[in-house]
Amino acid sequence: MNCCSPEKRKLIEELGLHFEKAHQLAPLAARIYATMILSPNDGHTFDEIMQITDASKSSVSTQLNLLMQTRKVDYFTKPGDRRRYFRASKTYLENTLKEYLQAISEEIRLMEKVIAFNSENNKEKFEKDGHIPLMFKDYLLAQKKNLQLTIERVSEHQNN
Repeated sequence: MNCCSPEKRKLIEELGLHFEKAHQLAPLAARIYATMILSPNDGHTFDEIMQITDASKSSVSTQLNLLMQTRKVDYFTKPGDRRRYFRASKTYLENTLKEYLQAISEEIRLMEKVIAFNSENNKEKFEKDGHIPLMFKDYLLAQKKNLQLTIERVSEHQNN
């Protein structure tokens, strides 16, 4: 990466590793996404992204298309300039929070099934240890409520 200060390069790498795991992104997509998040709103051209990542045209194209399909990156044009400029989606935080909310909602649904099954079919186990999955469900419900409130706040901010 020949784009920036050593500090920025290090942060791009750290964010990239996180995005690989958290969003199941390919290494190049994760680093492009990290670069976009740490870049000004005026974005980067395709050629600049190729130079920053030191990756091939086809690799950058494939990964940018993936990032646009998942709404992590978007593009815009400037008057009098035919090039496209890429930047982190203005809704990337909201989209990420919604992904977390969906995952927690699914976990709550499954936890409710486990609780119902064990309370009916494993009564002894449920009487002894049933409070643990109930505490976990309460934790998940609190997380869900917190995410919903944060999503509302982010959405209100974007609409203003």
